[in-house]
Amino acid sequence: MIHHLSIGARNPEQAARVLADIMGGTVVPFRPNPGSFYALQLDEHGSGVELHPAGTELQPNGAVGGSFSRTGSHGFGPVHFALSVSTDADTVQAIARRAGWQCFDCNRGPFHVIEVWVENETMIEVLPPAYAQEYLAFFRPDTVQTAMTSRPASAARQRQSEPAAS
Repeated sequence: MIHHLSIGARNPEQAARVLADIMGGTVVPFRPNPGSFYALQLDEHGSGVELHPAGTELQPNGAVGGSFSRTGSHGFGPVHFALSVSTDADTVQAIARRAGWQCFDCNRGPFHVIEVWVENETMIEVLPPAYAQEYLAFFRPDTVQTAMTSRPASAARQRQSEPAAS
C-alpha cells in the first residue's frame, strides 16, 4: 500500500488545499522542506500528498534521510497516481474547476477515473466510491495479470512526439 507521495507545484499551499478539499481532509505545513505542504486525507491508512515547490528534487543524504534542493524546472511528466476518496464525482469535478484545474471523467474500460490535473500539469486519477469499487474489482489479485495482458493498447491515449528543434 502506498501511504503518501510527493509532487511539485507552482503554488504548493493552494494545491494542497484543493487536494485536501477533494479528499475531505486538511492541510499542514511540511516542515522538512520550507514552502511545502501536506494534504492529509485523515483516513486509517495515513494517506496523503506532499506538495513541494516546483523544481524540488529529493536527493540521497545518508542516514539523515533525503535532502531537498530546488532546480527550478517543472512541467509535464509521467508521475501520476490513483487516489480513492469519499467525495462524490460531481463534487470532485466542482472543486477542480473552482481551482481552475482541468478535470475529465474518463472511461478506462474496466473502470472509470476522474483525471484531475493539479495546476494543469500533474495528473491524479481520483476515484470516488463507485469508481473505486470498479478499480478494485479490476485489480483483484487472482485476475489482474490476465486482465492487463489481454487488454489491447488504447491508440486514443498515444501521441507522437514532436521532432526536436535543431
